[in-house]
Amino acid sequence: MIIDTHCHLDDKSFDGDLAQVIKNALKNGIDGVLIPGADINDLPKAAKITREFENVFFAVGVHPYEKAGFDEEALRKFARDEKCIAVGECGLDYFRLPKDENEKEAEKAEQKRVFRAQLDMAAELNLPVILHIRDANEDSFNILKEYASRLVAAVLHCYNASPLLLELAKMGKFYFGIGGVLTFKNAKNLVQILPQIPLDRLLLETDAPYLTPEPFRGKRNEPAFTRLVAARMAEILNLKEEEVMQITTKNAKKIFTKFNT
Repeated sequence: MIIDTHCHLDDKSFDGDLAQVIKNALKNGIDGVLIPGADINDLPKAAKITREFENVFFAVGVHPYEKAGFDEEALRKFARDEKCIAVGECGLDYFRLPKDENEKEAEKAEQKRVFRAQLDMAAELNLPVILHIRDANEDSFNILKEYASRLVAAVLHCYNASPLLLELAKMGKFYFGIGGVLTFKNAKNLVQILPQIPLDRLLLETDAPYLTPEPFRGKRNEPAFTRLVAARMAEILNLKEEEVMQITTKNAKKIFTKFNT
């Protein structure tokens, strides 16, 4: 059994064959899927999907690129849904910062404000938080260090192989989401640091429809492809694929307890 802890099933690329995608996932041993929040406008669709499929849950959150739509009241409303099990994905993404210095600093400040608001909400509601961090390791680390003792759990989605961010594992219940990037030829840093991640902090994810693992890179990703990530992880860690599946599933159920029911 595998739990895909980060899969955008609400993406329009799944509109035509969602039922088949879920069927294919089940056939390949993927027994649970978590849909992260990214755009607040997609939350009704995500919630609807979780009504249609038993072991599919969703999270409420606003991606840094969608921060203009941040509405805490709306997030709190969806957080009360029985199938909402986390806050996020939220965080910092400095990949597309403006060139003008004043605009750049204003953008960073606003991202931090929206990020902190969602961390506060996760802490208050006792929900785990799903983190999105891109080209912003130091600022993210400093903020998360402040919140470490208040968060019930946090997942570094698509963990970027940062040694600094790995230090968070010593400060609180931080987990590391590993997806298709692990199978890429240029994933040397992730391959090297993977054995340093405590086994009880590893999670499997797809980020579907994005980041499709080899040998299907370039095609639409889907939950069934977590098997390819599990196989590569097993190879690197010198474990059996079944062991990787057991370890990561146990970890996912520890954070997202409704997958146990």
